[in-house]
Amino acid sequence: MMDRQDIDQLASRLVSLVPPGLAKAHEDLRANFSDVLAQGLRRLDLVTREEFEVQSLLLARTRAKVDELERRVAELESSLGAREG
Repeated sequence: MMDRQDIDQLASRLVSLVPPGLAKAHEDLRANFSDVLAQGLRRLDLVTREEFEVQSLLLARTRAKVDELERRVAELESSLGAREG
């Protein structure tokens, strides 16, 4: 997730796009851009890379377990079919 420094850098880049005639407003704009960006990012419900990696590993383990259980069920169904038929 973006930290405050990343947000400030992005805000500074946005301010650099403002025409030079508005130089007096640059600092106010930078602060406003920074606040708006921070608020917008907080609303996005983002997760950290670490949280994402943990969930990815958990999902992979769960997928492997489901695959193994499906294989076992298929074996049991097969052996039941052999007994009945």
